[in-house]
Amino acid sequence: MRLRLPRWAAVTAVLAVLAGAGTLTAVASDDPPPVHRADRMLDLDGVRLDTSYFTGDGDGRRPAVLLGHGFGGSKDDVRAQAEQLARDGYAVLTWSARGFGASTGQIGLNDPDHEVKDARGLVDWLAGRPEVLLDKPGDPRVGVTGASYGGAISLLAAGHDPRVDAIAPQITYWNLADALFPQGVFKKLWAGIFFSAGNQAGGAAGATAAGGAATEKADEKAAACGRFTPELCALYQRVAVSGKPDAAARALLEARSPSAVGSRIKVPALLVQGQSDSLFTLAQSDAMAKALTANGAPVAVDWISGGHDGGDRETERVERRITTWFDRWLKRDTSADTGPAFRVSRTGGVDSTDGRATLRAATADRYPGLTAGTTAVPLTGRPWTFTNPAGASPPAVSALPGLGGSVAGLSSLGVGISLDFPGQHARFDAKPQAEPLRITGTPTVRVKVTSTATDGSAVLFAKVYDVGPDGRQQVLPSQLVTPVRVEGAAAGKSVTLTLPAIDHEVEAGHRLRLVVAATDLGYASPVLPADYTVTVEGPLSVPTAPGVDTQAAVLPWWVWGLPLLGLAAAAALLFSARRRTAAPAPDPALTAVPLQITGLSKKYKGGERYSVRDLSFRVEQGQVLGLLGPNGAGKTTTLRMLMGLITPDEGEIRVFGQAIRPGAPVLSRVGAFVEGAGFLPHLNGRENLDLYWKATGRPAEDAHVDEALRIANLGGALDRAVRTYSQGMRQRLALAQAMLGLPDLLILDEPTNGLDPPQIREMREVMIRYAAEGRTVIVSSHLLAEVEQSCTHLVVMDRGQLVQAGPVAEITGSGDTLLVTLAGDVDDVLVEKVGALSGVTAATRADGGLLVRLDGLDPTALIGELVALDVPLTGVGPHRRLEDAFLTLIGGGAA
Repeated sequence: MRLRLPRWAAVTAVLAVLAGAGTLTAVASDDPPPVHRADRMLDLDGVRLDTSYFTGDGDGRRPAVLLGHGFGGSKDDVRAQAEQLARDGYAVLTWSARGFGASTGQIGLNDPDHEVKDARGLVDWLAGRPEVLLDKPGDPRVGVTGASYGGAISLLAAGHDPRVDAIAPQITYWNLADALFPQGVFKKLWAGIFFSAGNQAGGAAGATAAGGAATEKADEKAAACGRFTPELCALYQRVAVSGKPDAAARALLEARSPSAVGSRIKVPALLVQGQSDSLFTLAQSDAMAKALTANGAPVAVDWISGGHDGGDRETERVERRITTWFDRWLKRDTSADTGPAFRVSRTGGVDSTDGRATLRAATADRYPGLTAGTTAVPLTGRPWTFTNPAGASPPAVSALPGLGGSVAGLSSLGVGISLDFPGQHARFDAKPQAEPLRITGTPTVRVKVTSTATDGSAVLFAKVYDVGPDGRQQVLPSQLVTPVRVEGAAAGKSVTLTLPAIDHEVEAGHRLRLVVAATDLGYASPVLPADYTVTVEGPLSVPTAPGVDTQAAVLPWWVWGLPLLGLAAAAALLFSARRRTAAPAPDPALTAVPLQITGLSKKYKGGERYSVRDLSFRVEQGQVLGLLGPNGAGKTTTLRMLMGLITPDEGEIRVFGQAIRPGAPVLSRVGAFVEGAGFLPHLNGRENLDLYWKATGRPAEDAHVDEALRIANLGGALDRAVRTYSQGMRQRLALAQAMLGLPDLLILDEPTNGLDPPQIREMREVMIRYAAEGRTVIVSSHLLAEVEQSCTHLVVMDRGQLVQAGPVAEITGSGDTLLVTLAGDVDDVLVEKVGALSGVTAATRADGGLLVRLDGLDPTALIGELVALDVPLTGVGPHRRLEDAFLTLIGGGAA
């Protein structure tokens, strides 16, 4: 198809006249110099675009930046970045794209004859501004950036307009047909979200041309299409009904994709793509990087932690890097450090100021692609035969696209948001990893597929899980799945599955699991039932990108200082032990009771106010007890008295019948984990543990090192220097240290601080395993959802006093009523259908969704039934969660 580009001289003249018609305002800022903003409606070929123009103080001409917004948004979404770029010496123009914000026109998904044409008109307008630097008359020095929809326009602008000098697209697509129809499978949920967002966009935009009169019939058609152009509306409706993309749909989307003009994009490009992104995956940025590098353009690739599915977008860091990129290629500042050719954000390390997990960079001096350094991981498993159910329902769940953190309710039921129904998937396991394995790129595997479908085809969804040591707990990295349509499989067909691109470490003791499912919530599957048989024909080929190096974590002072402080504390305890008075006699009736606290009180030093007052509770063997309370409730003071670090003013603490005093012999049966455990970074894990145990003066055979390490599950990391450990491994090493000697009572103070969700889950597994062997664990934590999943009993404190104690289920109340949160409204008919389900007593509307009372139906089965009814659920959880109970008990204070 040949693109017809208009003449821009007349448009430039019109825009120059309009330049004086805007409203000029000063943008308040804490950082001098001030930023000025001019808001204008620019008329481009009958479409009015709502724009804002930002400039800072200063004389002389400066480079310009076009800053686009994401789909469903407007220019207001990027105002903060525009202001900062203006302060950094750029003239910045933002705009609401056609059909969004206050702009008129219809949404064409970056149509070259509409949205891309608009971008060229905006470059024309910049060329007429007296403060914008020109390379030649009519040619401004300009860069383009934006995220998602705005990221694509930056690529398209560079491909269609040779005046664009540098780009920085973020979390966007290279080929929109590949993104929405991956390997011939319709990504129905994301497409539906797009269509819904487009229909709800903007205020002044219309589905028909501005100012035009339309017939009633045309109005009805426009209403059906919302703000999209008719051809896009027809495309969506056609594919959504058939469930299968056709050649015309692919051709239309490819013509509006950057890949259509990829050979013409030859400007410096910073490509920022998200790891948590089921919409535009890392494979999209990989295709960009390969094409632009082949054109000879300078390219840098940055994989951020978050994406369209949530997570940390690293906004501040990314925007700084974009500014530096433009400094180098627009200001031509050769001293500007544009960063490495490849960077990926990995979780690890801890901020010593607030204890929160940090992101660490892994870098390489060249982009490795998605298949560098492959290693073979053998898979075992018989040929699996499974079913694509009638109507493709209930579908498996890998992610709920676009809903980000709203799906946390599913985790409260212990199933997460990854769910594969029995009989609808095949599963193949690898052996547990002897050493940690870092996957960076796209794993591949060869399988043979046989289908009983009438046309001999199969639609499959492949994913790789990281499975914990117990064989049940599993995590789906970035919640990603790869769809594939296999044709001609009636007699069996061998295919290579290219799995999602990820950056993920499989820790020692964990194993990889390949799952091939017949359905997935995010995609369209055949509605006719069929049986599929899948056989693995080779190992899982896993890329490791050996040239990518993770930056070492900065060692805070306490890594070196705490061992010295520990020695000082030990000396103080020894000194106080010499002066202590005789302890009360043991209580024979409590020799089997791990902990009993009676009438415990402690006043603040020099004051009359109590930090703990008349506290009494008892802990039995095998329990995992959660100690909860808002800040200032007295939790830390209680734990310090329990560990013998401070003496109570009143009451007593007995551990296995022995009264606790500083230096009491029974403390040898107590292990303690406190935040910020100090290790010598140049020693390996085992050497640190040996050194710690020798400092206790107890016999080496009493350490039970192997047992503690088995429970902590450190694997091969034990023989590596501690300075190379991730935060999760440091936490497990600290836990192993607390478990040396296998203490009968283990005290954990905020053990999950600084951990990401997979590491939190692993810490939960460690606690549960430890208590399962007949020992007792007491954990103090602010993460109420985590306490609810890991603890058997609770003690809730407020203002130093006991509020309630007992089993978790007793405190949270009955779990027979669940709250189903929804993405949108549902009609009365659908509510009645939910209430009529077998095993459901009633379904009623409530704030945020539906209350569903169960009568024998398993909560997991309820999820499948809701999905089958097309209920737009975003979460399912107990109506009365621990958080609700906790806030009720303490009167709404913060944990």
